[in-house]
Amino acid sequence: MSMQGHDAEAAQPSIVVTTPSGRNERTPLLQDAIPAEQTRGSSHDDEQAAVVEEVTGAKLWLILCSGWVGVFLGAIDASIIATLSAPISSEFKSLSLMSWLATAYLIANAACQPISGRLTDIFGRGPGLVFSNLFFAAGNLICGLARDETVMILGRVVAGIGGGGLMTISTFLATDLVPLRKRGIIQGMGNIAYGSGAMLGGVFGGLVNDYSSWGWRLAFLLQVPPVLVSACLVAYLVRSSWCSFFWDLMPGEPALIGFIIWESRVAQPVIPVRLLMRRTVFTACMTNLVCTMGNMMALFFVPLYLQARGGSATSAGLVILFAPIGICFSSVGSGYVMKKTGRYVALGILAVSLQTAHVIILTTTNDTTPKWQLMLSFLLLGSGYGAMLTITLLACLAAVDHSQQAPITAATYGFRSVGGTVGITIASAVYQNVLKTQLWERFGGFPDAATEIPRIRDDLDELRHLPEGWDAGAVISVFMEAFRSVWLTTLGLVLLGLVSISLMKQHTLHSTLSRNERS
Repeated sequence: MSMQGHDAEAAQPSIVVTTPSGRNERTPLLQDAIPAEQTRGSSHDDEQAAVVEEVTGAKLWLILCSGWVGVFLGAIDASIIATLSAPISSEFKSLSLMSWLATAYLIANAACQPISGRLTDIFGRGPGLVFSNLFFAAGNLICGLARDETVMILGRVVAGIGGGGLMTISTFLATDLVPLRKRGIIQGMGNIAYGSGAMLGGVFGGLVNDYSSWGWRLAFLLQVPPVLVSACLVAYLVRSSWCSFFWDLMPGEPALIGFIIWESRVAQPVIPVRLLMRRTVFTACMTNLVCTMGNMMALFFVPLYLQARGGSATSAGLVILFAPIGICFSSVGSGYVMKKTGRYVALGILAVSLQTAHVIILTTTNDTTPKWQLMLSFLLLGSGYGAMLTITLLACLAAVDHSQQAPITAATYGFRSVGGTVGITIASAVYQNVLKTQLWERFGGFPDAATEIPRIRDDLDELRHLPEGWDAGAVISVFMEAFRSVWLTTLGLVLLGLVSISLMKQHTLHSTLSRNERS
């Protein structure tokens, strides 16, 4: 297979999935469809996947990088919202909005990621990536121009729809073109794109908020132009038959809706639920769920913790910067180890152990904890979480047939999104309930308590403007108790992840796309 250059038109790899009834799903992944070199069958799934010829060199990297641009931008958005949640919520005088800013995005992710596998199998990776970029750009534009909470949440939902596709479809591209034995390193490179975006996003968001006259709004608006450029790059480099895409999509829309509703009755479900019955797939997905819950709890509540102590959004961004640094090194490192050894279970246990160490450090924090301790904690978090993502994805891919790789990849991303949503929701509930209870217990007898306590809970600026007679140190100590409750909840979840990942089985990491070699 070759990609279109200056003198020749490239052929497009395809996967032909044949159902028991004889109907075909033809998947144009990059360019025009070509005959398959090899075909693998699966007795479990009653479908066949045509395996494309392996691509190497500059052509492969051009294809992958076109997808990683979207991953980079999506990571910037995720880390920006982590540091800007408190300023945004304070501007709208509703600190409870902070959890909605995250969950609205993640719920949309969780809804869209599982179906992206089957839809891009049918309509092509290129159109899926372009539409994801456009939705992501539209969502950020809405957020940047929002004047009330409702519009802000709407923008996060729209951006979440696009962000879900940006993350998963780029992974499908890599899985289509790279054998499992090399897949870990390629996934590590993709995680570097994510980590780089996360590194820039947190600090960039803080700087824009603290030093720009437009404040946090500019952080969203500045993402729109590069996302549109990304859409153009994808449209050019990851081409599919666009006319065929629109012709197939529009007349088949009612059938597609019916397909989603009744997917449990069809031969090719969006998420093959039966695959979750496999031990490795189930435990890997559970690990993604609970570890992502713990990761998002820390990512969103440590910046709030730092700002409650009097820090700025920029300083919070500098602290969480160390997580993506860890992701960059551990993702590639774990991929390299798997390439050399072909094994991943012990490596996965080590990865989640690092995340556990991160949470243990958080449980010891108070209002005077030095920032270097938090930076070390986030370095451990990134190292453990980044490696875990690569390891569990490879374990799932190795445990299923080639024909199920896109749906199972989408499923793992779906579990991550659900984990992030549920994690932030649980953390917010724990934090708000403990904060409310403790504030009323300590200050409920004050004459202006009924007015002041809601203000403190909804606007961090109130901590710097407490009424006369209110002990600022005592108020801060209440906040520390609320945060400690969040950290202890996080610790329980990560320990569940440690148990879950230790139950994975070892499967062969093949060295060819056809998986017919002895390894």
